[in-house]
Parts: sequence; C-alpha cells; structure tokens
Amino acid sequence: MPDSDTEASSTCLKDVVSRAVAQYLEDMGNTPPDNLYERIMREVEMPLIRTVLEHTGGNQSRAAGILGMTRSTLRNRIRRYGL
Repeated sequence: MPDSDTEASSTCLKDVVSRAVAQYLEDMGNTPPDNLYERIMREVEMPLIRTVLEHTGGNQSRAAGILGMTRSTLRNRIRRYGL
C-alpha cells in the first residue's frame, strides 16, 4: 500500500512543476522555446543537488543515495555546478 505522505509529496511536486512549465510557456507567448527539456534539467539539477547536500550535511555518499546516482556522478555534478 503506498505511503500517503510520499504520495502527497510526489503529487505536490508534480503539480508545482506542471504549473511552472505552463507559466513559462505562457510567458513565452508565440515564441516557441528551444530545447525546453534540457533547459529545465539545467535549471532544476543544481538546486536539487545543493538542497540534498545541505540536507545530508555535505555527506556525498548519503546525498548520492538519496538522489539515486553514484558518488562519482554526484562529484562530477558538484564540480560542474561549482557546489
């Protein structure tokens, strides 16, 4: 049986993302955005990693586990974003 707190959190995040993307597209008007997927991933990945690192007190192994990536990948992202 799904955990109601987890289900509520994922629904909330999904709703927030949907509203943000809809607002972004509306703001663009008749100008279609290029590479929207890549743009969103670039915008979201850095604060996601930063927030998880803060949550773990900088513990990269724990942060990588939470993010579902290897520690090596996390370290590459930390370098990439200058975290």
